[in-house]
Amino acid sequence: MSDIEKVVVRTRRLEKLLRAQYHAEGRGLHQLISSCEERLPHDVISRLRFVATIRNKVVHEEDFAFKEVDDFFAACDLCEEDLTPRSSRFIWRAAMWLMVLITTMAIVFYYIHWDTLERFL
Repeated sequence: MSDIEKVVVRTRRLEKLLRAQYHAEGRGLHQLISSCEERLPHDVISRLRFVATIRNKVVHEEDFAFKEVDDFFAACDLCEEDLTPRSSRFIWRAAMWLMVLITTMAIVFYYIHWDTLERFL
């Protein structure tokens, strides 16, 4: 896969995230960022602008030397991580404790009523 293909694939993922999660509108990455800038985390905006600028240069400028490969893909990784929705730890902990509570209550119920339930088995 060439550098241009890698860049386009990564930026298309970011565009998809912006459209799906932040309801961005527009054709290019810069337009998408501008359309949902007030809903984006502030630290992501500058990285997204960097990614969009490099993407435009790689795709449109014939003599552009792509030397910032590692910086570009690191910025893409950080942007994807920041833009991807994830459940908070509180929700996962609450779900886990609820499951443990219900299981414990069922064990206690069967322990208390086992003599009554045993004849139905």
